[in-house]
Amino acid sequence: MLFLWLVLVMGNLEESSQNEIFPPLWELVPENLADFNIQSGKVIINPWNYLERMGMYKVLLNVTAPFLDMKQEDNKKNILWGLPLQHGWQFRTGRLYDSTNSEKQIIMSVKSWWACMNYYLATIPFLGALDAGLFDEFPYGIVIAQPNESQSDFCYSVEGCRSFSATTMDAWKAFFELIKTINQNTDKSVPPLSPEEDKALSSMWKAHIGSINAALPRCSKRLQYLSEPEGNFGLDWSTAVDFIAATNFPTNFPITNEFQTFLPQRMLKEGDKAPNIPDFSEQENSVLHTLHLLKKFNSLTGGLLLKLWEKAMCSEEGRAAGRNLLQNMVNGDFAPATIITVIIELAKNSACDVQKNIRN
Repeated sequence: MLFLWLVLVMGNLEESSQNEIFPPLWELVPENLADFNIQSGKVIINPWNYLERMGMYKVLLNVTAPFLDMKQEDNKKNILWGLPLQHGWQFRTGRLYDSTNSEKQIIMSVKSWWACMNYYLATIPFLGALDAGLFDEFPYGIVIAQPNESQSDFCYSVEGCRSFSATTMDAWKAFFELIKTINQNTDKSVPPLSPEEDKALSSMWKAHIGSINAALPRCSKRLQYLSEPEGNFGLDWSTAVDFIAATNFPTNFPITNEFQTFLPQRMLKEGDKAPNIPDFSEQENSVLHTLHLLKKFNSLTGGLLLKLWEKAMCSEEGRAAGRNLLQNMVNGDFAPATIITVIIELAKNSACDVQKNIRN
């Protein structure tokens, strides 16, 4: 779920250590498969335990480090950092539980919309890595434990997830296979990107959006447990992801941490209406308001706004311009007429053909 915050800010990207915040309880999270519970020659992973779901991310970070962070000893250039950092924000702000129990705890609620959506960005990528052979040297099988309810809303194995959503599974497998073949060792982040980083991010974002698309219909019934403003915020985010993804936005550790600052640090409640929520910062209010306007105007144009945006982003020059345009939107310079004009100009001047809509 990660990635609503990427539309937030393109401001200063100083990688100061004081802004580098690891996910909650990171030091307790399993970092390799042998750290999980092993029974009868199989690793048992419970994705509804916060530490174990976060452990799947930590394992992915470690196993992909040779491919995605070849120059960094600390693995902080790895573009998969956005996933665990976003999940940590969900935990920190109480979004992984239903309205009847909002206290932070290790076991997540199957009724939580955020926990349900995030499942598709944890378990399916993890199984995609398994399918791509990243764990071939591990001597044990892997079992994903099922929740006590709503089992049919989720998948638990490579075969099961492929029958669940073959396109999504194939996209994650393709991403992990791709990174094993490229030398993605650049130190660059926001524009410009190296060709290797651009290619890896494009593949990752395609898989990321596939997970969101697969999750939305299966998690929708959980919106009833959210306040109306929180539910709208979640749906606004799901639209924003498409715009973010089209720019191949980097999601490494320092950039993600920079953006996490601007996320709402509590659940939205009845009566909250951005940009005038009293106990939210100006930036938090701006983020929420921007996301809502983006979804509203895309809906009013019947999705044309997104299609024009994707056409404009079909070259690296366009994507760099798009990343800068997102910065202006977050900084409060969001006039719908202006952004539509800019997008039309970008699309009109694009030197490449319209790419296939990533949502299809």
